Amino acid sequence: MHRNHRAALLTATVLAGTLLATGCSSSSGGKKSEEGSADASAGKATTPRMTVAMITHASPGDTFWDLIRKGAQAAAAKDNIKLVYSSDPSAGAQANLVQNAIDQKVDGIALTAAKPDAMKDVVAKAKAAGIPVVGFNSGVSDWKRLGMLEYFGQDENIAGQAFGERLNQLGAKHALCVVQEQGQVALEARCAGLKKGFSGDTDILYVNGTDMPSVKSTITAKLRQDSSIDEVVTLGAPIALTAVQSLSDAGSKAKIATFDLNKELVKAVQDGTIQFAVDQQPYLQGYLAVDSLWLYKNNGNFSGGGTAPVLTGPAFITKDNAEDVAEFAAKGTR
Repeated sequence: MHRNHRAALLTATVLAGTLLATGCSSSSGGKKSEEGSADASAGKATTPRMTVAMITHASPGDTFWDLIRKGAQAAAAKDNIKLVYSSDPSAGAQANLVQNAIDQKVDGIALTAAKPDAMKDVVAKAKAAGIPVVGFNSGVSDWKRLGMLEYFGQDENIAGQAFGERLNQLGAKHALCVVQEQGQVALEARCAGLKKGFSGDTDILYVNGTDMPSVKSTITAKLRQDSSIDEVVTLGAPIALTAVQSLSDAGSKAKIATFDLNKELVKAVQDGTIQFAVDQQPYLQGYLAVDSLWLYKNNGNFSGGGTAPVLTGPAFITKDNAEDVAEFAAKGTR
């Protein structure tokens, strides 16, 4: 949903960008990497070269962040931006990466605020240095408090409520919400919203999302312990696909639905292994976060007027419409 010369309307930017399929990626822990996109072919900005730092809380190997980076790369290629990506799941280490970007005098910073309080001081330092900061993906309830310019993402509590309401329609009675990182605000908000929207019982199960064998065994044990659980709600595609194995091991007849996509997850929705998925459109988040900094620097624009987030979800993916996104998921952009 993006691309081409930027008319003032952000919607025009969004629509043009979908035509772009770009780059490559995979999470790189705390390592920095300069990104470009040789595949980008749409019109490119002739504005002066900018440097934008994108700093996330991604864990190594989590393919969700590949989509974020591809969107960011697409915008950077179009906007004549040097993109420097870095990540660390540790909040303190992520804050240090933001400080490094400030020290390097970048032109803009896009960051995730999974642990908002850890970002407070460095965001203030960036502002004091005259560096605009935009938030995306995590921190929808905190971006204004932290002093960020804009925010792009999903309101996770609202998405969770919508998820719960859909489970009501499907007749579920007892949901297990699996959280792969305790204390991560976006994940906790999803389960809180689920509890609010779902009329049945909701249990929370914490697992270590960086250890899939442990995830599998922990979910299996819970399902064996409580046979009344008829719905497993996961908060990431890899967790959902692992939960499929847990159901088999436990002999459970529960169903699985999840937040977030990857190409394997889309196939699982198509074949009915997964009931449905909520897509927050991470490619779009990465694209808009980077493109917004170009717009701010070159035209003084800021989306939402500095008071409202730009929502990229929730978009429900079901067996009925999975084919519509399967082509893009196969390319690694949805």
